[in-house]
Amino acid sequence: MYPFVWSAFFMMLTLFPVVSEAKTIHVVTYEGIINPVSSELIVDAIQKAEQSEVEALIIQLDTPGGLDLSMRDIVKAMISSEVPIIIYVAPSGGRAASAGVFITFAAHLSAMAPGTNIGAAHPVAMGGQEIDEEVKKKLENDAAAYIRSLAERQGRNGAWAEDAVRNSVSITETEALENNVVDLIAEDLPDLIKKIDGRTVLTLKGKHVFATADAKIVKNPISLRIRILKAISDPNVAYILMLLGTTGLIAELYSPGAIFPGMVGAICLILAFFAFQTLPINYAGLLLILLAVVLFIAELMVQSFGILAMGAVTALLFGSLMLIDSDIPSLRISLPVILTTTSVTALFFIVILRAAWQSQRARPATGVAQLVGAVGVAQADLSPGGPFRLQGEIWQAESEETIRSGEEAKVIEVVGLKLKVKKLKTS
Repeated sequence: MYPFVWSAFFMMLTLFPVVSEAKTIHVVTYEGIINPVSSELIVDAIQKAEQSEVEALIIQLDTPGGLDLSMRDIVKAMISSEVPIIIYVAPSGGRAASAGVFITFAAHLSAMAPGTNIGAAHPVAMGGQEIDEEVKKKLENDAAAYIRSLAERQGRNGAWAEDAVRNSVSITETEALENNVVDLIAEDLPDLIKKIDGRTVLTLKGKHVFATADAKIVKNPISLRIRILKAISDPNVAYILMLLGTTGLIAELYSPGAIFPGMVGAICLILAFFAFQTLPINYAGLLLILLAVVLFIAELMVQSFGILAMGAVTALLFGSLMLIDSDIPSLRISLPVILTTTSVTALFFIVILRAAWQSQRARPATGVAQLVGAVGVAQADLSPGGPFRLQGEIWQAESEETIRSGEEAKVIEVVGLKLKVKKLKTS
């Protein structure tokens, strides 16, 4: 009997196919400059994908380029990944320029959305300084060899990749597909996932055939920490933080004990310095801004009839225009931001801090200290002491010289409840 039962059981198993668990695809989206923040985001996404043993990791990318070191960190993580990585240049209107070209070529499979472009990968210097021709040639040769090796590793057009470095060429998604720069064009993520199904790529584990027909899409959210660091790294935000930090610290110096301006200023400056390490800072521009601060402070202390203030505003404006030197618009400070912050900073220094400085130097209007310099009348002969009328009150006063009753005298010091006075000089 038992053999018949087991036979029936196995027949039922053959009639009902085993349902396998659906494949999972991770998706991470990054739009912006390639810097330590983007590097951390993408490398972390790759590590999570490997831990979860997903079918693929799709990185939706839109970047104008960025730092070479951050780009190489991303490329190293992609090359050493056991999970297939797909770079998808999207959405429409997006691009993979400069460092983004290297990252695209490092992917196991690359795709572009309609209306996107790729290219212009010529290396440029940070900080606006001139590069020696020999050094420039070495950098160019190094970048050309690097990108060619990345392209040929996945069987893509190495000659075009090298041309993108040496001649800054850039092409549309259609031209990229025709020239074997990318593997396919996809309208959106669902279209991409549909088109890669059945394709074969080479990973560290060997050949991998994509099975994405019924794959589950999991979008990796960008953490709050990464969002904050990405916002701080924006050139406009970094510039505003620098000016806020500078004015805050100076306000604290002119009003010791206020605490709040100094605390906020220190935090803003540290955040600005963090951002500056990811931006092509021109040190001549930075020095001009520091000169502007010095001139603003000098204007508070010296009566220059506005000459120092005008010099400070001029230095601040030109320093701001020169601060970030880049051919990439998204790496430059917006002109409206420069004009607005320059005006507000000048107003703060010239009006607010001047008023605070003058109030500190002004004679006290209340308390015992305000009696110094006041003029009163001796009520009896002061030789050396006696009664003295001052501001409607009778005080005990003394003088080193004899002051007759009814004569006016000026207060030179207040000691406890006694005034020290001096006879007014008569012309």
